[in-house]
Amino acid sequence: MEVVTKPADEDRASVENLDPQFIAQQRFEQAAAYIAGFKEGLIDFFKAPKRTIGVCFPVEMDDGTVRTFHGYRILHNHVLGPGKGGIRYHPEITRAEVASLAALMTWKCAIANLPFGGAKGGVICDPKVLSEAELRHITRRFISELGDEIGPQTDIPAPDMYTDERTMAWIYDTYDILHPGQNNLPVVTGKPLELGGSLGRMEATGRGCLYATERFLAQAGLPGLSSVAGARVVVQGFGNVGSVAASLFQEAGAVVVAVSDSKGGIYAEEGLDLDAVSTQKQEVGTVVGTPDTQTLSNQDLLALECDILIPAALGAVIRYDNAERVAARLVVEAANGPVTLMADEILQAKQIPVLPDILANAGGVTVSYFEWVQNLANESWSLEEVNEKLRRKMYAAVDAVMGRWRTLSAGSVSDESVGASLEVNLRIAALVQAIEHVARVTLQRGIWP
Repeated sequence: MEVVTKPADEDRASVENLDPQFIAQQRFEQAAAYIAGFKEGLIDFFKAPKRTIGVCFPVEMDDGTVRTFHGYRILHNHVLGPGKGGIRYHPEITRAEVASLAALMTWKCAIANLPFGGAKGGVICDPKVLSEAELRHITRRFISELGDEIGPQTDIPAPDMYTDERTMAWIYDTYDILHPGQNNLPVVTGKPLELGGSLGRMEATGRGCLYATERFLAQAGLPGLSSVAGARVVVQGFGNVGSVAASLFQEAGAVVVAVSDSKGGIYAEEGLDLDAVSTQKQEVGTVVGTPDTQTLSNQDLLALECDILIPAALGAVIRYDNAERVAARLVVEAANGPVTLMADEILQAKQIPVLPDILANAGGVTVSYFEWVQNLANESWSLEEVNEKLRRKMYAAVDAVMGRWRTLSAGSVSDESVGASLEVNLRIAALVQAIEHVARVTLQRGIWP
């Protein structure tokens, strides 16, 4: 692979297509090039969603006016089981974005060996300017519009951007009112504990990142680093996933030297006091200004020398125009799509392995699966049981991807170091593993009729 060379006279922002659906399609094509042995045309079936629902509904606002809202629920695939994926509220949601995220969920569930297909949903709205009552009305109306298109054995929502356990409680209650007389708890995951939620669900994505990283280092390792203990870690994003990941990595013996949020980042050479960082965030609304820290921009944070860089906020933060500055030895994608297509090539040329999102952040959907199982059986597992089951799932997923990577890379590497391959990276290996799994099950079920 050739090292990407930047055009000297072009606006960097215009060089790369950052559309999430385009990126998802290109990555699918990259992986499909390594897949053979299936019926001609079968792999093409996975390129488009199986079902796309668009709804439009009115809601009476607090001031007595009526506003019209638009929402989507997209089921990408249900070969492995009912759809699984979050519902997000955001003013810039598009159908293309929801479709790409639904496909991502299909591959994530396949890699984690969960009995789910991929789905995603969203309502175009700005939660920051809506009251609790207005959000409740929007949620109830959206779920009623979806009707029987969601259900415990059909399509199971979960929290996503700007939705939370309160939103999931409204979803459950609405569905339960419309479907009386049956166990409806499994219709949605990420619920409050009192409503059948699972212990460990809030921390699941961050904890899954830790487990995936631990297993990767144990399986392949970086020179001089076979575990997270002693690793210098940078976390971009200090929301639920980023803050949990930072704390768990620190508990495992890592030194968290920098974190950031939308306002900027902070750095401490000897490691951050995460309790002080959390207090600053709660009291001021940003990590910036935490005592005994150095302030820096998000872009400078991404360029810090460290062992492990964890992008845990938005997509496309490591791009063509900044990937060459990345000085981490390993990138772990806690967010969805934080590394773009061209950035992948640059990092690969720099021999910086990337644990891809469909593997590294699969902990959230895995514990959602545990919640679904507990609800179906009317059980409640201990936190220790949940975490141990999650650890086993994440370790098995990393083992499967690493095994597939080694098979695909057999002719292009001379040792066990992931960074030695410039032909096949972990993302391609993960996608190949996921696509082949879904394809095999599709053929085992038989093409209907």
